[in-house]
Amino acid sequence: MQRRKFLRTAGVGSAAVAATATLAAPAIAQSMPDLNWRMTSSFPKSLDTLWGGAEYFAKLVSEMTDGKFKIRTFAAGEIVPGLQVLDAVQNGTVEMGHTASYYFFGKDPTFALGTVVPFGLNTRQMDAWLTQGGGEALLNDFYKGYGVYAVACGNTCAQMGGWFRKEIKTVEDLKGLKFRIAGIAGTMLAKLGVIPQQLAGGDIYPALEKGTIDAAEWVGPYDDQKLGFSKIAPNYYYPGWWEGNATLHAMTNVEKWNALPKTYQAIVRAAAAQTNAWVQAKYDADNPRALRELVAGGVKLLPFSQPILEASFAAANEVYADLNAKNPAFKKIYDSQMAFRKEEVLWFRVAENTFDNFMARQSAANKL
Repeated sequence: MQRRKFLRTAGVGSAAVAATATLAAPAIAQSMPDLNWRMTSSFPKSLDTLWGGAEYFAKLVSEMTDGKFKIRTFAAGEIVPGLQVLDAVQNGTVEMGHTASYYFFGKDPTFALGTVVPFGLNTRQMDAWLTQGGGEALLNDFYKGYGVYAVACGNTCAQMGGWFRKEIKTVEDLKGLKFRIAGIAGTMLAKLGVIPQQLAGGDIYPALEKGTIDAAEWVGPYDDQKLGFSKIAPNYYYPGWWEGNATLHAMTNVEKWNALPKTYQAIVRAAAAQTNAWVQAKYDADNPRALRELVAGGVKLLPFSQPILEASFAAANEVYADLNAKNPAFKKIYDSQMAFRKEEVLWFRVAENTFDNFMARQSAANKL
């Protein structure tokens, strides 16, 4: 009798365990579809923060969906060249892309506003504009005309001014300079006599080596060190006034995005936000050491002169005035972004910059 009672009890217990296991399984695993997407990047695998951001994002999406939503990542050139990511997402060659919007400036200057414009927002200000100032909605209203939906998915933070074969001391020294520089900044520098060249990351070193270009900007010490620019162009200038931040985006084919379950849409957005923070933090952690090593190796660290900065600022405003007069889409987003910039810079002058400048003076006095 005890044996029969045990078997009855065991049977009830087994059923209860099975039911509990079913209830404990993630809701996503029970109800969401299995998806296998591809994401093409604008960046080579050697850049473990830019390329690494795409890998990190895909890993998060998989983990958040218990492996139901898998995204395979492909480096620049594996499916399409780095500067053709938008086209690949738009025409459905891939479902997603990880890129910088300003690479597509040639299609419409408005794309520049999705990444950064010269003398625009810094990293925190850009994040605030996107999430609190209506920026993301404005950009996606524009992007949908190109068949994509995008969310911020990484930021390089403020960038350096680039590598030059010779020192650039005056505005006159810029004339005739063949300079690898992306997007709208090239248009502005052209007003000062520069000959802008847009090249993908993997093509910069060969162009410098062959003398096809005289100077090149990329990101900052950590990435620039990996690409070896200092071997050819030893003068390293700062700041990169054209990139006070540089927002990266995860772009999704808009039809694919609209077809995603709302849960998956929320997961993509959450994974992108986490990736945005991860990329920023990694650059902030890795750039100081890389800069020390570059300088120790003989790199000349030089600031752009005040006259060059002032001339560049004036040229930038001329270009903006022209674009605002000709391009309503650009003007709509530019007006929003620059109104936000005015308020943000005023606030940063009060607390952020005052604190940062004090700490910089302590560093210069070797008190840190």
